[in-house]
Amino acid sequence: MSNTIIIIPSRMSAKRLPGKPLLKIKGKSIIVHVFNKAKKCGIGRVVVATEDIEIVKEIKKNKGFAVLTSKKHQSGTDRIWEAYKKIKNNNIKYIINLQGDEPLIDIKDIKNLNKISKKYKLGIATLALKIKNNKVFKNKNIVKVETKNKINKNRPQEAKNFTRIPNKRHENFYQHIGIYHYSVNMLKKFFNLKRTKNEIKNKLEQLRALDNKIPINVILAKKNVLGVDTKEDFIELKKILEYKK
Repeated sequence: MSNTIIIIPSRMSAKRLPGKPLLKIKGKSIIVHVFNKAKKCGIGRVVVATEDIEIVKEIKKNKGFAVLTSKKHQSGTDRIWEAYKKIKNNNIKYIINLQGDEPLIDIKDIKNLNKISKKYKLGIATLALKIKNNKVFKNKNIVKVETKNKINKNRPQEAKNFTRIPNKRHENFYQHIGIYHYSVNMLKKFFNLKRTKNEIKNKLEQLRALDNKIPINVILAKKNVLGVDTKEDFIELKKILEYKK
C-alpha cells in the first residue's frame, strides 16, 4: 500500500469565478478532470476535500471519494489537514496537495515531484516552470517563485520568495505551479502556525512557511499548466481540452 495520498482542495465560492469546480468541459466538470488526472498518476489514494455538498455529490457520482470539511478555512492547505485527519490512516507519510483548478498538470511532473521529494526527504516541495515570455512575468494572476539558485532538473532548490508581481526579472524567477508535496509532520507544523501579515497581504499561503523559516524546495516541471482563475482562463482551458482527442 502506498504511503502517499493526493488530496484535492476545492470550493464553489472563488471570488473571481464562483462555481468553477462544476463548470463543464467535454461533458465533465473541472474537478472531475483533475480527480481523474490524479488517479492516473498511480501514486496513491485520491481524495477531494471540500466545504460544498455539491462537490461531494459530483465526486461520488463519478465513483470518487470526497471529504466534507469546515467552511471556516482560510487556505487550501488548512482544508487538506482537516481532510487528512478525517481519513484516519496512520500509514500515510506524505500528502500531495493538488489544486482543483489545474486539469492540465502533467502526470509525469506529479510523479517526479513525489519521487524527488521522497529521495531528498523534503518537508515541503513544489513545482515551477521556466518563464518564457514577459506576458507571464507581468500577469498578477500567475504566481512567481524566486529561488536561491538556478534550478537543476535533477536537484531541487530552496524558494527565496513567492510573489505575483516581481520588481525585477532574472534567471532565478520561475512560474509557480500550484501543487505541494508535504511530509505529514511538516503539514501538521504548518497547520498549527498562525497566518502571517505577509501571507494575508499577498494572498499566498506558502509565505506562511517562509516567514517561519520553513524551507520550501522547488522542483523543475517540464510542461506548462493553465490554472482557472477567471472566465477568460476557463474559455482558454475549454479550447485546449476540447481540441485534444
